[in-house]
Amino acid sequence: MTIIGLTGGIGSGKTTVAKIFKSLGVPVYIADKEAKKLMRRSKVIKRELVELFGDNAYVNGKLNKPFIAKIIFNDKAYLEEMNAIVHPKVAKHFNKWLLKQKASYVIKEVAILFENGGHKNCDLVITVTAPKAIKMERLLKRDDTTIEKIQAIMDNQWSDAKKIELSDYVIENIDIDNTISQVEKLHYSILDRLN
Repeated sequence: MTIIGLTGGIGSGKTTVAKIFKSLGVPVYIADKEAKKLMRRSKVIKRELVELFGDNAYVNGKLNKPFIAKIIFNDKAYLEEMNAIVHPKVAKHFNKWLLKQKASYVIKEVAILFENGGHKNCDLVITVTAPKAIKMERLLKRDDTTIEKIQAIMDNQWSDAKKIELSDYVIENIDIDNTISQVEKLHYSILDRLN
């Protein structure tokens, strides 16, 4: 089974691109979504996060995202420790999911694919890009956030240029019709490459 990593900076539109692949019949695994589910359900993860961040890590059984975000964006050591707790469990979950798939290839969408070394477990990598101004505009519209908070997240991620260097394909996601066209072309190109 061919695993294609799909990544891109915050606001680039990875999820939009993932949905287009899914509409073409490609199985898609959204790592962030699965990580959130695991942080909600896994007793082991809950226990380890409480050990790391203290009792305020969870409020009424729910992950206290604002509390944790404040800590990890001000101290990268905490971010790395949290990733060391969550990422191995997500990787294990992905491998179980992968065994159930029947397609020529699957898409594994991961925001920090390169940053956590996950690209080494992919056969090919697609990076989704968009100009910074467009990313900012999307995020301000989508999230209840500020330019400063978005910038802090961007500063914790690799630049598009650095990601592109290590990628097999790049999708520039500015205009939705153009993005759909790029994904369709890429899908058939990948199928040709695999057959």
